[in-house]
Amino acid sequence: MPIVKAASGVLLLASLAACAHPGNVPGDKSVDYGINSHHLSTLKAGIWVDPNGCDHWIIDDGLEGYLSQRLDKYGKPVCSGTAPPNTATGGFKRGSGIPDPTQAPGT
Repeated sequence: MPIVKAASGVLLLASLAACAHPGNVPGDKSVDYGINSHHLSTLKAGIWVDPNGCDHWIIDDGLEGYLSQRLDKYGKPVCSGTAPPNTATGGFKRGSGIPDPTQAPGT
């Protein structure tokens, strides 16, 4: 019986490992290759202000979300004071026809 359990465990791990990577992942991170494939520049970005008061670009594509730190031309963080810390502003939830499953209808 222990051999059957061990073999079952190995098969389970092998099947999970086969599912862990979807295959060939494209290198261009500026394109969404999902259900409604499009360039991310077609979506509306907003700003999320982190706990330190610095800005991050955010985009909500329904099922996916994107975030990158807002930097000046010298590579330093932009801390504009556009909103209080831990606050998101802008139309970052617009631009995609895929509904956000975590939001109540009509919000």
